[in-house]
Amino acid sequence: MSRGLLLKSFIFRWPWLTAILTGFFFGLSAAALAGENPFHVMSIMLLAAVGTPYDLGMTLVYTTPLIFSGLSVAVAYRAGLFNIGAEGQLVLGGMAATALALRFGAQFPQLASSSSFAPMALGMMLCGLAAAFIGGLAGLITGYLRARRGSHEVVTSIMLNFLATAITSWLVLEKFHSVDTQNPETRPVAAAFKAVAFGGFDGAPVTIWFVAGILSALIVAIVFDRTLLGFHLRATGENSVAATFSGIDTGRQMMIAMALAGALAGLAGLGDILGGAGRYRIGFSSDYGFTGIAVALLAGGRPLAVIASAFLFGALHKGALDLDFETDHVTRDLAMIIQGCVILFASARWFHRKKSS
Repeated sequence: MSRGLLLKSFIFRWPWLTAILTGFFFGLSAAALAGENPFHVMSIMLLAAVGTPYDLGMTLVYTTPLIFSGLSVAVAYRAGLFNIGAEGQLVLGGMAATALALRFGAQFPQLASSSSFAPMALGMMLCGLAAAFIGGLAGLITGYLRARRGSHEVVTSIMLNFLATAITSWLVLEKFHSVDTQNPETRPVAAAFKAVAFGGFDGAPVTIWFVAGILSALIVAIVFDRTLLGFHLRATGENSVAATFSGIDTGRQMMIAMALAGALAGLAGLGDILGGAGRYRIGFSSDYGFTGIAVALLAGGRPLAVIASAFLFGALHKGALDLDFETDHVTRDLAMIIQGCVILFASARWFHRKKSS
């Protein structure tokens, strides 16, 4: 077999690996052009991401919201939709969980201040339900406008992102602002709503929300592969015309898909809000909702692959932080270059597959 055929076979057999390797090649080439040794840069990023238990823990902290946002985009993608509104759904879900925790804590202070298992389990469950409901409602609005009014989900979800940012900012500054600081953040939530960090990571705030992200990916995979709902969603995404002729209400499936996507995105901020910070802060999201698009594209819309993809992008985010201190000519922005290249080649593979089909 010729080298050309071997390369083509490799690309089509492991397209995700091709996208990663190509992205790193161009990113590290940029570092070399800037005057840095690319192997030195790579070693810095690797050690900063997983070099110590604390570094690994922080990588998992950054991975947690990316799992949820990646799943959000993947669910919509499998139904033939593009959820670019995960960032807005994320902040709305986080604000809903914070508001519930603060109101509950004011009404039931003794229960909310308890750190025993039962109150904490109840607090986590209530906050999760509130975040998923509000995020799902935001996604449902986008799905309804797409399915019943013909408005493209990209346009409406972008507009809802701005609306979500404005609403949450107003709530933080006017309704829940902390009197102890001038920073744009809410009052801290009570102990029953703040997730306890796992041991073994030297203080890194890895909490139950990371486990919830893994379980969510497993549940989504089961829904798509083993249930009638998953079949209807996949049929709608692969060929909506054929699905309609087979008796599937594709409009209803679009609304369901966007509601599920919104619910998953709504959970994305809870690891930070109820884990590390213990309060809602304006601007807490490092564009997790938008990075989730890259996570889902690299994973090809496969829920379980989203976990690995999210870990890669979380490791890039954590690993690049040390570049500001350990190198002379490159900064943490190098991670954005690598991410952009990975997105470019992952999306090019996706569009090629769509065109071929």
